[in-house]
Amino acid sequence: DPVALLKAVKNPTEISGTRNAHKRDGAALTRFLAWIDREAPGGALTEIDAVEALESFRRETGALKDVSFPTIAGAGPNGAIVHYRVTRKTNRRIAAGDLLLIDSGAQYEDGTTDVTRTIAIGEPTPEMRDRFTRVLRGHIAISRAVFPDGTTGAQIDTLARQFLWHAGIDFDHGTGHGVGSYLSVHEGPARISKLGTVPLKRGMILSNEPGYYKTGAYGIRTENLVLVVAADAPAGAEKPLKAFETRAPRPIDRGMDPP
Repeated sequence: DPVALLKAVKNPTEISGTRNAHKRDGAALTRFLAWIDREAPGGALTEIDAVEALESFRRETGALKDVSFPTIAGAGPNGAIVHYRVTRKTNRRIAAGDLLLIDSGAQYEDGTTDVTRTIAIGEPTPEMRDRFTRVLRGHIAISRAVFPDGTTGAQIDTLARQFLWHAGIDFDHGTGHGVGSYLSVHEGPARISKLGTVPLKRGMILSNEPGYYKTGAYGIRTENLVLVVAADAPAGAEKPLKAFETRAPRPIDRGMDPP
């Protein structure tokens, strides 16, 4: 469908709108992260509590139309289930020593958001710190990439995995998907993945979300949305260059820093 590619390249109004949406959403998520930091160590919160609290902070903006997909809130081993959805039956109490993975998004009239954070509840293990750092290094590598016209998502994908590969580990989902403008949070045809064959064009919005999942133990993912923009070309460059502009970065948990 030729319309899909045209829709994936956002116009100036959509780009301006998504900047405003992410600033608003970033403030709501920051309030949520501060709330988790205060309340979770007490041991009374559950995954459902986290889901409901995050939506309430977004509703307090006065602009929320709906969540862009059901929030993933996975504590401990539930965080290792990539597409986990909490139910009353699976609802887990958030305990000291857990990693809490929160993947969520919102629909506003001026834009669509999708963001993931991993939060240490109490003291993380050395292995957790190592895996978190490798994921974050891959995330930063994507965000700082500069690439010529014609580059596909498959060519970019390796940048996110390189630090995990050095340790003999990987993740089994794509690094990023296209995102709509007050439309589908998963929008084709562009993506950053091993199967991403569509060249990335200026104006596309994609996710940057490498992760690591240890079955039965914990999950880690760090996600921001990025906008493909023109990059300054150095003297002697033979092709136009592009880069990624990160949409309103939110705080990343410093509790996972190396000791």
